[in-house]
Amino acid sequence: MKKVVLTILTVLMGLPMWAQGGDVYERSKEYEWPTDPLVVEKLHQWQDLKFGVLFHWGVYAVPGMVESWAICDEDWVTRDTTMTYQQYKDWYWGLADKFNPVKFDPVQWAEATKQAGMKYMIFTTKHHDGFCMFDSKYTDYSIAHHAFKDNPKRDVLRYVLDAFRDKQFMIGTYFSKPDWHCQDYWWDVYPTKRGRNVNYDIKKWPHRWESFKRYTHNQMEEILSNYGNVDILWMDGGWVCPENNQDIDMPAIATMARGHQPGLIMVDRTIHGPYENYQTPERTIPETQLNFPWESCIPLSDDWGWVPRPRWKSPERVVNTLVEIVAKGGNLVLGVGPTPEGLIQPEAVERLQGIGDWLKRNGKAIYNTVATPDYHDGNMWFTASKDGRTIYAIYMLKEGEQRPATISWNKNLPKKGQSVRLVSNGKKVKSKVTNGTIEVQLPAGLKQQSVALEYRVK
Repeated sequence: MKKVVLTILTVLMGLPMWAQGGDVYERSKEYEWPTDPLVVEKLHQWQDLKFGVLFHWGVYAVPGMVESWAICDEDWVTRDTTMTYQQYKDWYWGLADKFNPVKFDPVQWAEATKQAGMKYMIFTTKHHDGFCMFDSKYTDYSIAHHAFKDNPKRDVLRYVLDAFRDKQFMIGTYFSKPDWHCQDYWWDVYPTKRGRNVNYDIKKWPHRWESFKRYTHNQMEEILSNYGNVDILWMDGGWVCPENNQDIDMPAIATMARGHQPGLIMVDRTIHGPYENYQTPERTIPETQLNFPWESCIPLSDDWGWVPRPRWKSPERVVNTLVEIVAKGGNLVLGVGPTPEGLIQPEAVERLQGIGDWLKRNGKAIYNTVATPDYHDGNMWFTASKDGRTIYAIYMLKEGEQRPATISWNKNLPKKGQSVRLVSNGKKVKSKVTNGTIEVQLPAGLKQQSVALEYRVK
């Protein structure tokens, strides 16, 4: 088989980006708070965690290409021109017989991300290609029924979630609402000429759509009833929605889901309403502070899944991204793609450790904090303790710059007579307030990276 060449569209982080393949996932324009007190309580717990990991892992890891999207007929995808479209899809489906992650080690994943300071996880149980990373009884198109079927860990989802529960992570499961492998979504009677959407007329074939709805409900129920406690159901594929004439009956899904998992956070991405319990701007950070739950999802490299030659973000860049997001009231979930063998590669582990080193010293300024109205002043970003008495001021050192020996800002000034201290070690630093500006002299010997300070304001 000839090597597949796939063109992946990318732009600089911080601008709108083609989200997992062609669709811009920014965020809904409105937010609706849930009314279930258990969900509200779980949301507040999640907001305290600030930093999580999102794993994309599936058959697309075998060639190291963008997840699922190669088989979509949209014109932004570039494929091997020596094959017909049907030959290409057959090749892609056949990757299931080559996906054999014999080194699969979810404990290594959990340890590496725990060291990074991550507090919650989201694992891709099924992407748009329909390949299940769990042993579903409703399809044979799963890791448990192909090349990995004889491995004792063939029910991958169980081992992943157990490994992360052992490290006290909050547990999340990603689930794709569309399923391009399912004959009740992409029916071979018709060509796939509607891009990512269902390829037949639902009004003409209502019984087929009802069959797809049952299939979707049943698979979600498998995940939520057979694998222990789940805190987050993170649903992708926002085009499957009533507004797009693809109604899968979210009220019934919610009733079923929370029957098995009381207080479950549901994230029906980009679909404003009672089942989008937090918003998910993708590869972007909102321009301003938001006063409801949200999470920027951004990969550690340019890609969500594993690719052979990734362009990595540095630990410093990820830390600064996290600082800005938390100051604006959000969480960061960082995408990490395990290798085809089932490991997090050393280059990723090294970067995760670098992020964790900063958080071990400065995490007090990140975890369990709340946003403060004056959250930004030049290079300074601010968070606050929950009682509002303490401000954490973080000087963001941009990559390639040297941090000055003296820093200053005008907002969130300390209470008169209060000292300013380094969060990393609690040591007092020299400071003075003059005409509404505070100047802080940083001690020599600090690492050339962002630095967090704390002081009382009330």
